[in-house]
Amino acid sequence: MASKTVESHRAGAEVCHGDAECRKKSVELLGELGLPRNLFPLVDIQEFGYNRTTGFMWLVQKKSTTYTFEKIKRKVSYATEVSAFVGPRSIKKLSGVKTRELLLWLTVSEMFFADPTTKELTFKTPTGISDSCEASIHDDHWLKIIYNKSSSYAYI
Repeated sequence: MASKTVESHRAGAEVCHGDAECRKKSVELLGELGLPRNLFPLVDIQEFGYNRTTGFMWLVQKKSTTYTFEKIKRKVSYATEVSAFVGPRSIKKLSGVKTRELLLWLTVSEMFFADPTTKELTFKTPTGISDSCEASIHDDHWLKIIYNKSSSYAYI
């Protein structure tokens, strides 16, 4: 079941269902906004929606996922529902994403490029803690995996 926030933005939104279609649409949207296309390496996506009027997007997956970005050795946890307000080179009011820092799981609430001339992507928590890394770490091998119609993974 979708959250109240998703339901309030559903009217007028572009909504698609099914892993392959949702993955394709989410990657296209992130690229269109100038963001790394692999920010959300979710598995078995059931629904993707984007309301262009409000800038609200959401992804719903079958179960929560933990993914390790190998280049920076950072674990990121994605809840069954990930949502945010997106705009050019920024994501705000992000929910459903946490990162592991030492022994703590920290909620990530915002992602943005502080300086448009650099490729440093900044991640921010609700408490104001932030960290930056090279945006290219997100365009790793996982993005090369697509879910094809035969229900198997293929490399492109």
